[in-house]
Amino acid sequence: MNKLHLVLSATLSLIFWLSFPSGNLTASAATMAEIQQRGYLNMAVKDNLRPLGFRDEKGNLQGLEIDLAKRLASDLLGKADAVKLQPVANSDRLPLVFNQQVDLAIAGVTATESRSRIVSFSVPYYYDGAGIVTKNTAIQALKDVSKRKIAILNHSSTIGYLKYFTPSAELVSVDSYAQGWEKIESNQVDGFAADISILSGWVQAHPQYRILATKLSAEPLSVVMPKGSQHDELRRNVNEAIARYTVTGWLKERIEYWGL
Repeated sequence: MNKLHLVLSATLSLIFWLSFPSGNLTASAATMAEIQQRGYLNMAVKDNLRPLGFRDEKGNLQGLEIDLAKRLASDLLGKADAVKLQPVANSDRLPLVFNQQVDLAIAGVTATESRSRIVSFSVPYYYDGAGIVTKNTAIQALKDVSKRKIAILNHSSTIGYLKYFTPSAELVSVDSYAQGWEKIESNQVDGFAADISILSGWVQAHPQYRILATKLSAEPLSVVMPKGSQHDELRRNVNEAIARYTVTGWLKERIEYWGL
Protein backbone atom coordinates (compact mmCIF):
# COMPACT_ATOMS: atom_id res chain seq x y z
CA MET A 1 0.00 0.00 0.00
CA ASN A 2 2.81 2.41 0.78
CA LYS A 3 4.34 1.87 -2.69
CA LEU A 4 0.94 2.32 -4.33
CA HIS A 5 0.42 5.52 -2.37
CA LEU A 6 3.79 6.85 -3.53
CA VAL A 7 3.04 6.04 -7.16
CA LEU A 8 -0.37 7.71 -6.97
CA SER A 9 1.12 10.78 -5.29
CA ALA A 10 3.83 11.10 -7.94
CA THR A 11 1.25 10.74 -10.71
CA LEU A 12 -1.02 13.36 -9.20
CA SER A 13 1.93 15.70 -8.74
CA LEU A 14 2.88 15.33 -12.40
CA ILE A 15 -0.70 16.01 -13.51
CA PHE A 16 -0.84 19.08 -11.28
CA TRP A 17 2.51 20.35 -12.62
CA LEU A 18 1.41 19.91 -16.21
CA SER A 19 -1.98 21.48 -15.66
CA PHE A 20 -0.98 24.63 -13.85
CA PRO A 21 2.10 26.35 -15.30
CA SER A 22 2.91 29.73 -13.83
CA GLY A 23 1.82 32.90 -15.60
CA ASN A 24 -1.48 33.91 -17.12
CA LEU A 25 -0.98 32.93 -20.76
CA THR A 26 -4.13 31.92 -22.60
CA ALA A 27 -4.36 28.73 -24.63
CA SER A 28 -3.17 29.40 -28.15
CA ALA A 29 -1.54 26.28 -29.63
CA ALA A 30 -2.94 25.36 -33.02
CA THR A 31 -2.59 23.13 -36.03
CA MET A 32 -0.46 24.30 -38.96
CA ALA A 33 -3.58 25.33 -40.88
CA GLU A 34 -4.86 27.33 -37.90
CA ILE A 35 -1.46 28.98 -37.43
CA GLN A 36 -1.45 30.01 -41.10
CA GLN A 37 -4.94 31.42 -40.77
CA ARG A 38 -3.97 33.23 -37.56
CA GLY A 39 -0.86 34.61 -39.22
CA TYR A 40 1.75 34.15 -36.49
CA LEU A 41 3.45 31.59 -34.26
CA ASN A 42 3.41 31.67 -30.46
CA MET A 43 6.84 30.65 -29.16
CA ALA A 44 8.20 30.29 -25.65
CA VAL A 45 11.81 31.53 -25.40
CA LYS A 46 14.38 32.51 -22.80
CA ASP A 47 15.37 36.11 -22.10
CA ASN A 48 18.15 35.47 -19.56
CA LEU A 49 20.23 32.73 -21.19
CA ARG A 50 22.98 34.42 -23.17
CA PRO A 51 23.85 33.60 -25.94
CA LEU A 52 20.79 31.39 -26.64
CA GLY A 53 18.11 33.90 -25.70
CA PHE A 54 18.67 37.18 -23.84
CA ARG A 55 17.90 40.90 -23.89
CA ASP A 56 20.38 43.42 -25.26
CA GLU A 57 21.07 46.88 -23.82
CA LYS A 58 17.87 48.19 -25.40
CA GLY A 59 15.76 45.35 -24.04
CA ASN A 60 15.38 43.57 -27.39
CA LEU A 61 15.47 39.78 -27.49
CA GLN A 62 18.63 38.42 -29.09
CA GLY A 63 20.48 35.12 -29.44
CA LEU A 64 20.73 31.90 -31.41
CA GLU A 65 17.28 30.70 -30.43
CA ILE A 66 15.70 34.06 -31.23
CA ASP A 67 17.30 33.90 -34.69
CA LEU A 68 15.91 30.39 -35.12
CA ALA A 69 12.41 31.44 -34.02
CA LYS A 70 12.33 34.27 -36.55
CA ARG A 71 13.75 32.09 -39.34
CA LEU A 72 11.08 29.45 -38.70
CA ALA A 73 8.40 32.15 -38.79
CA SER A 74 9.80 33.39 -42.08
CA ASP A 75 9.86 29.94 -43.65
CA LEU A 76 6.54 28.72 -42.28
CA LEU A 77 4.55 31.95 -42.61
CA GLY A 78 6.53 34.13 -44.99
CA LYS A 79 7.51 36.86 -42.49
CA ALA A 80 10.27 36.91 -39.85
CA ASP A 81 8.09 39.05 -37.58
CA ALA A 82 5.14 36.61 -37.79
CA VAL A 83 5.98 35.34 -34.31
CA LYS A 84 5.09 36.28 -30.75
CA LEU A 85 8.02 35.58 -28.43
CA GLN A 86 7.02 34.85 -24.85
CA PRO A 87 9.88 34.68 -22.30
CA VAL A 88 9.31 31.87 -19.82
CA ALA A 89 10.85 30.32 -16.72
CA ASN A 90 12.62 26.98 -17.09
CA SER A 91 9.87 25.19 -15.17
CA ASP A 92 7.23 26.35 -17.67
CA ARG A 93 8.91 25.35 -20.93
CA LEU A 94 7.35 21.90 -21.29
CA PRO A 95 4.01 22.51 -19.52
CA LEU A 96 3.16 25.43 -21.80
CA VAL A 97 3.56 23.25 -24.88
CA PHE A 98 1.84 20.26 -23.28
CA ASN A 99 -1.12 22.43 -22.30
CA GLN A 100 -1.19 24.04 -25.76
CA GLN A 101 -0.61 27.56 -24.45
CA VAL A 102 2.18 28.10 -26.99
CA ASP A 103 2.79 26.49 -30.35
CA LEU A 104 6.49 25.79 -29.80
CA ALA A 105 9.24 26.31 -27.24
CA ILE A 106 12.79 27.20 -28.27
CA ALA A 107 14.22 27.74 -24.83
CA GLY A 108 17.40 25.80 -24.14
CA VAL A 109 15.59 22.48 -23.76
CA THR A 110 17.61 19.26 -23.92
CA ALA A 111 15.76 16.45 -25.68
CA THR A 112 15.53 13.44 -23.36
CA GLU A 113 13.62 10.18 -23.44
CA SER A 114 11.63 11.01 -20.31
CA ARG A 115 10.56 14.39 -21.65
CA SER A 116 9.57 12.88 -24.98
CA ARG A 117 6.77 11.03 -23.22
CA ILE A 118 4.77 14.25 -22.89
CA VAL A 119 6.03 16.43 -25.77
CA SER A 120 7.68 15.94 -29.16
CA PHE A 121 11.16 17.16 -30.07
CA SER A 122 12.53 18.42 -33.35
CA VAL A 123 15.81 17.32 -34.81
CA PRO A 124 18.59 19.07 -32.83
CA TYR A 125 19.59 22.60 -33.78
CA TYR A 126 22.60 22.66 -31.43
CA TYR A 127 24.58 20.16 -29.39
CA ASP A 128 25.24 21.60 -25.98
CA GLY A 129 27.33 19.85 -23.35
CA ALA A 130 29.17 20.24 -20.12
CA GLY A 131 32.47 22.11 -20.03
CA ILE A 132 34.80 23.87 -17.62
CA VAL A 133 35.44 27.60 -17.53
CA THR A 134 38.51 29.07 -15.83
CA LYS A 135 40.66 32.18 -15.62
CA ASN A 136 43.63 30.27 -14.18
CA THR A 137 46.39 30.44 -16.80
CA ALA A 138 47.92 27.24 -15.40
CA ILE A 139 44.87 25.31 -16.59
CA GLN A 140 45.10 24.84 -20.34
CA ALA A 141 43.63 21.36 -20.78
CA LEU A 142 41.48 18.84 -18.96
CA LYS A 143 44.55 17.10 -17.53
CA ASP A 144 45.47 20.32 -15.70
CA VAL A 145 42.25 20.10 -13.64
CA SER A 146 43.75 17.26 -11.60
CA LYS A 147 43.61 17.96 -7.83
CA ARG A 148 42.16 21.44 -8.39
CA LYS A 149 38.91 22.83 -6.99
CA ILE A 150 36.04 22.90 -9.47
CA ALA A 151 32.65 24.37 -8.61
CA ILE A 152 29.59 22.40 -9.71
CA LEU A 153 25.84 22.90 -9.29
CA ASN A 154 24.20 20.69 -6.69
CA HIS A 155 22.47 17.65 -8.24
CA SER A 156 23.82 18.51 -11.70
CA SER A 157 24.27 15.66 -14.19
CA THR A 158 27.71 17.16 -14.86
CA ILE A 159 28.92 15.74 -11.52
CA GLY A 160 29.06 12.24 -13.01
CA TYR A 161 31.02 13.42 -16.04
CA LEU A 162 33.55 15.23 -13.86
CA LYS A 163 34.07 12.22 -11.63
CA TYR A 164 34.66 10.08 -14.71
CA PHE A 165 37.00 12.37 -16.63
CA THR A 166 38.74 14.12 -13.70
CA PRO A 167 38.46 11.76 -10.70
CA SER A 168 41.16 13.56 -8.69
CA ALA A 169 39.56 17.01 -8.96
CA GLU A 170 38.00 18.43 -5.78
CA LEU A 171 34.35 19.20 -6.46
CA VAL A 172 32.83 22.19 -4.64
CA SER A 173 29.02 22.23 -4.62
CA VAL A 174 27.15 25.49 -5.24
CA ASP A 175 23.43 26.24 -5.31
CA SER A 176 23.35 28.57 -8.31
CA TYR A 177 25.32 29.96 -11.24
CA ALA A 178 25.66 33.20 -9.29
CA GLN A 179 27.29 31.40 -6.39
CA GLY A 180 29.60 29.58 -8.78
CA TRP A 181 30.57 32.91 -10.30
CA GLU A 182 31.34 34.36 -6.87
CA LYS A 183 33.61 31.46 -5.99
CA ILE A 184 35.58 31.48 -9.22
CA GLU A 185 35.81 35.28 -9.27
CA SER A 186 37.16 35.34 -5.68
CA ASN A 187 39.62 32.52 -6.47
CA GLN A 188 37.99 30.09 -4.02
CA VAL A 189 37.85 27.59 -6.90
CA ASP A 190 39.94 27.13 -10.03
CA GLY A 191 37.05 26.54 -12.41
CA PHE A 192 33.33 26.06 -12.81
CA ALA A 193 31.70 23.18 -14.70
CA ALA A 194 28.33 23.75 -16.38
CA ASP A 195 26.57 23.85 -19.76
CA ILE A 196 28.85 25.30 -22.43
CA SER A 197 26.01 27.45 -23.81
CA ILE A 198 25.81 29.29 -20.48
CA LEU A 199 29.56 29.44 -19.96
CA SER A 200 29.90 30.96 -23.43
CA GLY A 201 27.83 33.89 -22.24
CA TRP A 202 30.19 34.36 -19.31
CA VAL A 203 33.22 34.41 -21.58
CA GLN A 204 31.60 36.93 -23.91
CA ALA A 205 30.97 39.27 -20.98
CA HIS A 206 34.32 38.57 -19.27
CA PRO A 207 37.14 37.89 -21.79
CA GLN A 208 39.62 36.97 -19.05
CA TYR A 209 37.77 33.64 -18.78
CA ARG A 210 38.01 30.79 -21.26
CA ILE A 211 36.36 27.42 -21.75
CA LEU A 212 38.55 24.33 -21.97
CA ALA A 213 38.42 22.74 -25.41
CA THR A 214 37.31 19.30 -24.19
CA LYS A 215 33.57 18.74 -23.86
CA LEU A 216 32.54 16.45 -21.03
CA SER A 217 29.24 15.52 -22.70
CA ALA A 218 27.05 16.18 -25.73
CA GLU A 219 23.36 16.97 -25.30
CA PRO A 220 20.94 17.90 -28.11
CA LEU A 221 18.94 21.11 -27.84
CA SER A 222 15.67 20.79 -29.76
CA VAL A 223 12.46 22.68 -30.43
CA VAL A 224 9.68 21.51 -28.12
CA MET A 225 6.53 20.64 -30.08
CA PRO A 226 3.09 19.29 -29.13
CA LYS A 227 2.16 15.65 -29.55
CA GLY A 228 -0.94 14.50 -31.44
CA SER A 229 -1.67 13.65 -35.06
CA GLN A 230 -3.29 17.05 -35.57
CA HIS A 231 0.18 18.59 -35.23
CA ASP A 232 1.89 16.28 -37.75
CA GLU A 233 2.21 19.02 -40.38
CA LEU A 234 3.66 21.51 -37.92
CA ARG A 235 6.23 19.02 -36.66
CA ARG A 236 7.17 17.98 -40.21
CA ASN A 237 7.59 21.60 -41.32
CA VAL A 238 9.78 22.44 -38.33
CA ASN A 239 11.96 19.34 -38.79
CA GLU A 240 12.39 19.91 -42.52
CA ALA A 241 13.29 23.56 -41.94
CA ILE A 242 15.94 22.76 -39.31
CA ALA A 243 17.37 20.05 -41.56
CA ARG A 244 17.71 22.66 -44.35
CA TYR A 245 19.40 25.10 -41.99
CA THR A 246 21.91 22.39 -41.12
CA VAL A 247 22.63 21.35 -44.71
CA THR A 248 22.94 24.91 -46.04
CA GLY A 249 25.23 25.97 -43.20
CA TRP A 250 22.89 28.65 -41.84
CA LEU A 251 22.79 27.08 -38.39
CA LYS A 252 26.57 26.71 -38.27
CA GLU A 253 26.99 30.38 -39.24
CA ARG A 254 24.59 31.54 -36.51
CA ILE A 255 26.17 29.23 -33.92
CA GLU A 256 29.60 30.68 -34.68
CA TYR A 257 28.20 34.23 -34.73
CA TRP A 258 26.94 33.81 -31.18
CA GLY A 259 30.25 32.40 -29.99
CA LEU A 260 29.04 28.86 -29.37
